[in-house]
Amino acid sequence: MIKKTLSNGLRIVAEQIPTYRSVSFGIWIKTGSRNEGAANSGISHFIEHMLFKGTQRYSAKDIAEIFDGIGGNVNAFTAKEYTCYYAKVLDTHLPIAVDVLSDMFFNSKFDQAELDKERNVILEEISMYDDTPDDLVHDMISKAAYNDHALAYSILGTEQNLRAMQPETLRQYMKDYYSIPNIVIGMAGNIDESVTDLLERHFGSYRNVGIEANLIAPQYSGQSLFHSKKTEQNHICLALPGFSLHDPMLYPMILLNNLIGGGMSSYLFQEIREKRGLAYSVYSYHSAHIDSGLFTIYMGTAPKQTDEVLKVTMDVLAGVAANGLTEEELRKGKEQLKGSFILSLESTSSRMNRLGKNELMLGKHHTLDEILAMIDGVSQEDIRTLVNQLFAQPFALAMVGKSDKAIQSFRRDSLVIPS
Repeated sequence: MIKKTLSNGLRIVAEQIPTYRSVSFGIWIKTGSRNEGAANSGISHFIEHMLFKGTQRYSAKDIAEIFDGIGGNVNAFTAKEYTCYYAKVLDTHLPIAVDVLSDMFFNSKFDQAELDKERNVILEEISMYDDTPDDLVHDMISKAAYNDHALAYSILGTEQNLRAMQPETLRQYMKDYYSIPNIVIGMAGNIDESVTDLLERHFGSYRNVGIEANLIAPQYSGQSLFHSKKTEQNHICLALPGFSLHDPMLYPMILLNNLIGGGMSSYLFQEIREKRGLAYSVYSYHSAHIDSGLFTIYMGTAPKQTDEVLKVTMDVLAGVAANGLTEEELRKGKEQLKGSFILSLESTSSRMNRLGKNELMLGKHHTLDEILAMIDGVSQEDIRTLVNQLFAQPFALAMVGKSDKAIQSFRRDSLVIPS
């Protein structure tokens, strides 16, 4: 791994993979919906869209045609705590990708007419999201878990906020948060040491120091929320406080999540879908943030089956809470986790993502052997400690459906052991 700093303090992390002919290049910014307020939620995502709408040198069509013309991909995404602009190209075309992405990053015009059009595009995106109950319920569970904290905000924002945003609003937000301390450039693929000179030419003159983000850790509120919508299924999420990116319980949590609902052999998939045929989609996931985390279970099922699905779910979790894992389950869980992790690194894109996110959010990098050792090091005692912490509070609950009858009698505190 190459880890360097440009003359202005901008951090570079890169991995040389000479057996590949591609390079993935990403600009990572430590700002997302979490850095927003109630009055400007959605602005990080809006900026992400606008950086593709033209610069002084390139129109939006030019940007698309340049990358199509070299057989490359260019895109971006906004998350709760970061934003990333990235491209994947042949190694010989890396200078083109760096030139265009850096121009988008520094010199986007934020033209009023383009902004008005893109505002409408995002409003349509919100409408599409609201029409998709199995997406909507995941935003609702964040609200149920975190109440009014910024981690509960939708990345897309609100219609009211979007309609109020103007070019100067977006530029000021970039001035505040697109700062040198908040930026990491990640690369992976067929590169050499000369890549530092390439990046110095395009990024070395940047001088923005911005403002320091004042992040407050969320307090878990554990609410129950219902959204009435004409649907064929009830879409339900249950959530509990999880673990942060720095927490030593993170790897035990990832392992336990995989066993509970992370794949086709998981407890929930086998009990609810395979054995009983009560749902097409049932799964769990863990979201780790810089200072907190959330463990979430999703299920979509017919209204008449909802009571049974909830009961089976709680029976499965009660079994885990009471018994933990057998040695064989723990062994299989470790092998599954190690296999999925190693397979996830078989592209330059995934390696670039890992490098950029680790440097941005953690400021450190574990080797593959170190990560495998941490997975292998998860013990039965770790799982027992994890389970005791995980089920210590009532579930947050969110549901989208025609009626909330199925959740009115649901005991969200049924796994909490009285003190």
